[in-house]
Amino acid sequence: MELVIAGILAVAVLVAVTVFARRLGVATPIILVLAGIGISLIPRVPQFDLPPDVVLHGLLPPILYAAAISLPLPDFRRNLAPIASLAVVLVLISAGVVGVLLWGLLPGLGLAVAVAVGAIVSPPDAVAATSVGRTLGLPPRLLTVLEGEGLVNDATALVLLRSALGVAAGTLTSVWMGVADFAWSAAVAILIGLIVGFITVFVRSKLDDPALDAVISIAVPFLAYVPANGLGASGVLSVVMAGLYAGYVGPRRLSVRVRASDRQLWRMIQFILENGVFLIIGLEFGTFIEDAERVEFLGAWHAVGVGLLVMLALIVIRFVWIGPLLLLLRRGQRRAESRERHGLQRLELVRQRLAEDPRLTDKPRIRRRFDRVEARFARKHWDLEHIKRERFTWRSGVILGWSGMRGVVTLAAAQSLPLGTPYRSALILIACTVAVGTLLLQGFTLPWVIRRVAPERADPDHDREELDRLLEEVDAAGLAVLDDPAATLGVETSVDPVVVERVRRSSEVRTAIARQAQEEAGEAELSPAEAFRRLRLAVVQAEREGLLSARASGRYSTRAIEAVQDIIDREELQLRREGSAH
Repeated sequence: MELVIAGILAVAVLVAVTVFARRLGVATPIILVLAGIGISLIPRVPQFDLPPDVVLHGLLPPILYAAAISLPLPDFRRNLAPIASLAVVLVLISAGVVGVLLWGLLPGLGLAVAVAVGAIVSPPDAVAATSVGRTLGLPPRLLTVLEGEGLVNDATALVLLRSALGVAAGTLTSVWMGVADFAWSAAVAILIGLIVGFITVFVRSKLDDPALDAVISIAVPFLAYVPANGLGASGVLSVVMAGLYAGYVGPRRLSVRVRASDRQLWRMIQFILENGVFLIIGLEFGTFIEDAERVEFLGAWHAVGVGLLVMLALIVIRFVWIGPLLLLLRRGQRRAESRERHGLQRLELVRQRLAEDPRLTDKPRIRRRFDRVEARFARKHWDLEHIKRERFTWRSGVILGWSGMRGVVTLAAAQSLPLGTPYRSALILIACTVAVGTLLLQGFTLPWVIRRVAPERADPDHDREELDRLLEEVDAAGLAVLDDPAATLGVETSVDPVVVERVRRSSEVRTAIARQAQEEAGEAELSPAEAFRRLRLAVVQAEREGLLSARASGRYSTRAIEAVQDIIDREELQLRREGSAH
């Protein structure tokens, strides 16, 4: 019963703090950490100590999967270089520097264990940063890099933690063994994640039961995590790959009903788990202080001081790394532009040869091969165009540098240190200090930094032009099926031209409304599309009142009432979904 009451109180705190944080304009995780610390300091409140395995094996997989399925794979691919730089290279460098720092500050602490602690405090958590960034309108590419870093850096840190502890325990006897272990972990995790993603999407595409589909969807992160972790690979990276695959392939393989249900399900899971773990960080802070007070050689407040020093070192390291990263990205962009020019010249030569020799064009194998090369070249061209349009500047660098808040992985990984580790309680408190300190310092000041720096935002004119071109392309593909409506419907008799024209007109009206709404966004208080939606919603609500009155009168059968109610519910759901999308 006590566990049930605690669960109810936790949900009540999550909801109340979320509403309060939104009104205050502050990221919810920050207020939840403060609320947890405040609750832990109340007299007679029992200590809260969540086992690290619950976080690492129970909470982390669904949190990462929920974030991965919502991160567009093309955006992730286009920004793989900065994501890898921050999530892999920077984590390794940060862990090494912090490890050397702790090795010098804490006598008797081995270098391998010190590097393990460095790995624990190295990966930032992007939840707080992206929640603030979306509210203040950060550029999409910057948000993508932050989200991608948050997905991958946990895998880097946890694999490095395992390798460093292996060196400390004597199971890994050389640096090269550690490098091989790291490479094995990444390769196997990627393979398992893609296999699990492929199989589960295939199975879900064959189901027609929402309950079974939801159960499989919830199981996917664990299906990816458990075998990868059992084989000594990165379960975290496996989950991320499964999520990226499912998010990319879903629109082609899964029905719109399944995807809509999936979005709602994972949005709820993400809200509860992401916010819940930040509340846990605050609740456990008091416990860590009491445990560290019992350490003979290093008191609690000394450990807090070391934690603040480590936090400062991590901030400095991140900013020092951002500068060269921006220079490397610019150099990479220039190289890509040069490669594109040379590639275009070679492509033109091949085109000319195909035009001069029709026999080559008649060969399907050569034609298919050329089409693949041309499609690959076009994709690289548009990738480069996206990068040039949303290029990183020093303003982007400042925000990237100040978005290094740590989170629950740091806390859980610290608690997974072996029991015989020197200064174990103090090291856990150091990690907790880094997590709480970065959340409070950087989390509270990040909105001010974004407003002062004022990064370049997306160009609304370009967005309108892009939407217009896409609508034309999609309309052309959709209306093409009306060229032969009988074949489309699979009937031998002709289809009434009036019906065909009504379908054609419905597409044209929808497109016109979308264009009008995009053109008048920000200029009018209420766009035509929004006015239409609200008026239609008012009509539907009036229809519902009429249906309830008819039900109360007893004139109609339950079957008829339920059929009409289903129609009204579907339309209202669609109208409200369109409103939430805007």
